[in-house]
Amino acid sequence: MIDRAELERLYDTHASAIFAFLLNFTRSEADTRDLMQDLFLKVVRHPESFTQARDERAYLLRLAHNAAIDLIRRRGAREKYHTQLGGEIAHDFVVASDPDQELFRQAVARGLADLPADQRAVVHLKLWEGMTFAEIAAALDLSPNTAASRYRYGVDKMRDLLRPLYDEIQ
Repeated sequence: MIDRAELERLYDTHASAIFAFLLNFTRSEADTRDLMQDLFLKVVRHPESFTQARDERAYLLRLAHNAAIDLIRRRGAREKYHTQLGGEIAHDFVVASDPDQELFRQAVARGLADLPADQRAVVHLKLWEGMTFAEIAAALDLSPNTAASRYRYGVDKMRDLLRPLYDEIQ
């Protein structure tokens, strides 16, 4: 049984990272909040599965990823959903006061939004969470090689998208 203090510790320790991951994946704050609530309810209702996890964060990220995938599947129109969400700019970054930094921030957010969801998830976990490919693989139920290749493809696409901005700055 997970007591209140343990649940609070889990939430305080991991909620912001999981929220950012889910928001980057779903592109909807409402969906992200719903998924967060469901995730922590699942931990409370099935503590036995959580207590067997070797890495708390990886386990919670895997639950979050699976819940997000299930949400997308339930909606039935997965490709339409990803296309619609790809056009929205993520709010993962704090608005910059410097106009050049703000342009760069917006370009990175658009670049992330243009990535396929599987690549976006890996890029987010690698760059914003600092996870290794082995940790990403465990969290997303992939092989480490698949995680690494999705990261490489995602970074290559981001590089191509951001190259004009980089060239303009130079």
